[in-house]
Amino acid sequence: MSDKSDDELTGQRRNKLIEKKQEWARDGRLLTGKPGDKERDRLPPGQRIVKDWPVLDLGVTPKLDLEKWRLRIDGAVERRVIWNWNSFLSQPHLEVTSDIHCVTGWSRYDNRWVGVSASHILSLVKPSSQAKYCIFYSRDGYTTNVSLERFVEDNVMLAFKWNGDVLSAAHGGPVRILMPDWYFWKSAKWLRRIKFSEDDKPGYWEIRGYHNEGDPWKEERYSDD
Repeated sequence: MSDKSDDELTGQRRNKLIEKKQEWARDGRLLTGKPGDKERDRLPPGQRIVKDWPVLDLGVTPKLDLEKWRLRIDGAVERRVIWNWNSFLSQPHLEVTSDIHCVTGWSRYDNRWVGVSASHILSLVKPSSQAKYCIFYSRDGYTTNVSLERFVEDNVMLAFKWNGDVLSAAHGGPVRILMPDWYFWKSAKWLRRIKFSEDDKPGYWEIRGYHNEGDPWKEERYSDD
């Protein structure tokens, strides 16, 4: 039996994961050097198809009470929004079927999502003309960044259902960002805040060797720096 606490063991697993993924970035793991064509190739280069949905995170699954759940949307906007769970669910719903492409090399086809569309959010908060980026903040300390140009795509949403069921905590529930045309680390789990920003702010993996954009068909897995 280990003398180490659960927190110490979780911290060790988290550190090993971070080290391994940074090693992948340094080594250029899975890069084929042959970018694909999104219109022609459903499966991006270097990916393999899986039937299950692997769980990948930083080693911590936040425990959330829906009574206390809040989502803040602010920054360079005309109207700031803070939703509780009921007010979030009262927003119009969008249904999307899309594929998942994880930077670790797996892809899963035909995932059915329900959520609140990015276009609806934009209509409510009205980003200023200076807003160029969206920064996503998760409840485990994770962050990631996308350009506003990417956020406004028709299939982007705040997802709370997957394949007919509520989104599980292991997969980012109750709410995660869905950016289906980009590597899945951009689809931040356990969302707590969206900040519209004039300036880019590279997120957790972006400052650890991963690409700032993350287009699977261009093999934008890792930073060139």
